[in-house]
Amino acid sequence: MAKKTVKKAVKSKKGSRYSCNVCGLVVTVDTLCGCVDACDIVCCGEGMKAKK
Repeated sequence: MAKKTVKKAVKSKKGSRYSCNVCGLVVTVDTLCGCVDACDIVCCGEGMKAKK
């Protein structure tokens, strides 16, 4: 039986930073959207990665 891989969605927090691995753009979350589900931040056609 094949294993299912579930990707856990993480909600952003105010002040979180995300960067694009393609162009290098960095985004900082100033205001939360209030969505029930987690939202993807997309740049250059790919999801942005959380920056530490």
